[in-house]
Amino acid sequence: MPNPLRLMAIGAHPDDAEYKAGGLAALYRRMGHEVLFLSLTDGAAGHHQSHGPDLVARRELEARRAADSIGAHAQVWDNPDGQLEPTLAVRERLIRAIRAFQPNLILTHRPGDYHADHRAVSLLVQDAAYLLGVPAVCPDVPHLPHVPVIAYYSDEFQRPYPFHADVVIDIADVWDAKVTLLDAHESQFYEWLPFNQGNHADVPEGATPRRAWLSGLMEQLSRRLADRVHDRLISLYGPSFGRVVHLVEAFEISEFGSPLDTDAMHRLFPTLPAPLAG
Repeated sequence: MPNPLRLMAIGAHPDDAEYKAGGLAALYRRMGHEVLFLSLTDGAAGHHQSHGPDLVARRELEARRAADSIGAHAQVWDNPDGQLEPTLAVRERLIRAIRAFQPNLILTHRPGDYHADHRAVSLLVQDAAYLLGVPAVCPDVPHLPHVPVIAYYSDEFQRPYPFHADVVIDIADVWDAKVTLLDAHESQFYEWLPFNQGNHADVPEGATPRRAWLSGLMEQLSRRLADRVHDRLISLYGPSFGRVVHLVEAFEISEFGSPLDTDAMHRLFPTLPAPLAG
């Protein structure tokens, strides 16, 4: 399509962006827009049995399979999982990557997230934001004339402040595509996360049953999010439809990026019902 939008979903680990924004990414791709999933670490610590180079290779393959399922792009950087620091070197690499992709919308973790890697990514995006438009910084890659809109993934952490849903997206039409994205990350959603959360025995045997189990688990989490952002759902979709929407993703706009005015909201989140958004 002419002048497609460009979505850059940045996470600390190879499955983070798909987990929090796979539905929006699938909607973008369905409409002909470009999507890049970027993981700033190699994922080498994300398993209870496998570690090191073998796990890194597996997680990169999973990331690429996930992205391929919707026709998106994936990059997995070589920073060690569990050891990410917001250094100048990583910041400059991120500035170059953002400038090269030229996104209209950047998604990333909130600064108060529980995981040290997530917090480091959030700080790196914040520190890079203003410098994206400074020609003297990383002059080998042309600066951006405008800082992209930056939005945070949803979470349930309350301090220093709770998540505020500025945008809520109904993803029912691409729910199967989101489940496919997560299903590709086998090492995470069927192995590491169930072990880490103590429900490994609940994972069924066989590809079809476990995918259905994953879809059901994600639907529960989505319903919980929809309940938390109920008021914003009503304001965006109207009382009749807003009350029944339960397959959702939600985002908080960061003040470090460009503001999300009404025009930008409808341009960057084009499936929102235009008469009600604002």
